[in-house]
Amino acid sequence: MYHTTISDDTLVYCLKASSFPNGVGAVYDKLHAEYPPEGGRSYFGRSRPAPDGKITYMAAVKLNDTDGIPPSEYERFTINKGRYVAKDIGNYMANLPAIGAAFAEMIREPDVAPDGYCLEVYLSPTALTCMVKLTD
Repeated sequence: MYHTTISDDTLVYCLKASSFPNGVGAVYDKLHAEYPPEGGRSYFGRSRPAPDGKITYMAAVKLNDTDGIPPSEYERFTINKGRYVAKDIGNYMANLPAIGAAFAEMIREPDVAPDGYCLEVYLSPTALTCMVKLTD
């Protein structure tokens, strides 16, 4: 686990998973069908507990300059610049529980932003960085 900084706000477009964790695969299938990785796009996941205690999960894409405006079902969201605690996970598909374990460890940090969220930054088809926003 380490601390890092995102230097610029990042605009992404999100699709909500029907459920967590069962609906996550389907929402990424839809996202990748509409915005394939071949276009040089960046992909993210964000999650946080809903008031009822269930996890709300959103799959997100940073569009490239030629993508245009996404359909209305996509929610605009800004990944805020600032300080984050992070953990890298390789070969994550072979060890999905490592993602939850990383977030469980990170949210125990004393300076987690109260309005923050869990962020997955997909670096490749096999590697990701888990991040949690810290107070600035």
